[in-house]
Amino acid sequence: MGAVVVGLGLAVTGVVAVLNLGDSPQPVAERCAAALDGTAWYLSPEQADNAALLTAQGLDRGLPARAATIAIATALQESKLSNITYGDRDSLGLFQQRPSQGWGTPEEIMDPVHATGRFYDGLVQVPGYDTLPVTEAAQAVQRSGYPDAYAQHEARARAWASALAGWSPATLTCTLRDPDGAGSPEAFAQHVARDHGGLAVAPAPDAPGELVIDARPVGAGTPEEDVRAGWALAQWAVAVARPEAVIQVRALDQVWDRASGEWAVADAAALPAGEVRVTLAGP
Repeated sequence: MGAVVVGLGLAVTGVVAVLNLGDSPQPVAERCAAALDGTAWYLSPEQADNAALLTAQGLDRGLPARAATIAIATALQESKLSNITYGDRDSLGLFQQRPSQGWGTPEEIMDPVHATGRFYDGLVQVPGYDTLPVTEAAQAVQRSGYPDAYAQHEARARAWASALAGWSPATLTCTLRDPDGAGSPEAFAQHVARDHGGLAVAPAPDAPGELVIDARPVGAGTPEEDVRAGWALAQWAVAVARPEAVIQVRALDQVWDRASGEWAVADAAALPAGEVRVTLAGP
C-alpha cells in the first residue's frame, strides 16, 4: 500500500524522509502538514510528534493555543523541533536548555515532558505573553543570543498549534509509508497518557480493532469545546501515526486514512462530539 504526496502548499522546511517504496516509479516524501489560510506547513513525522507533545502539554495546563505557537516556534529555532543530545556549551533537548542555568539535570532536560513543562513554567511568568509577538515572548523565556530568530517560525508554528489545539479541524495530515509492524494498544495508551495525562484509551465495544479516546476532559465542557477537544485529539493521533503505527483516525463524520494520507467523509455513522476512534496496524 503506497503513500501519496500531500498536494498542498509551498512552505517546506525541516527534515523530510524520502522513501522509495518498492516498485514506485518516484520517491515519496514522508511528511506531515498543517494547513492554514491556504498554505500547508510541513514537518517531518518526528517533528510532528514533538509538536503534538508541546501542544498537548499546553492544553493540559489550560493555556491558550498561542502558548503552543510560542513553544513550537521556539523549539523550531532552538533544535529544529528535535530532541537533540547536543548544543551550544551544555545546551540540550527541544529547547536547548542548559543544566548549568538551572533547567534541570541532563537526564531531565532530555525528557521532553520535563523540558516542555519548564518552558511553560517560564512562559506563564511573562506578563501578557499571549498578546506579545512570538519573538518577544520566546526571548523572555530563552534569553537567546539571537532574539529575533524566533519570528521566522511563527506562521508554521501557528498552523500546527491551531490544528493540534482543535481550532482548525481536518487540516493536519500525514503522508506515510506502510507501518513496519503491528501497533501496540498499550504503547499507544502510554503515548496518550504521556502527552495528554488523564485521558483513557479503551477498546471500542462495537468495533473490534478500534480504540476509543474520550477527549472531552481536554475542553471546558461546552458543546463547542467538546468538538474542539475531539479535533485536538484526532489530529494529535495523526501527528503520532508513524511511531504508533496508526492507520486510521475518526472524529465526527471525518476519517483520516493512512493509505490516502488525507481526511475525508467517513462511510460510518458520525461519532459523538469529543469521541475519537483510532485503528492501529494489525499483526
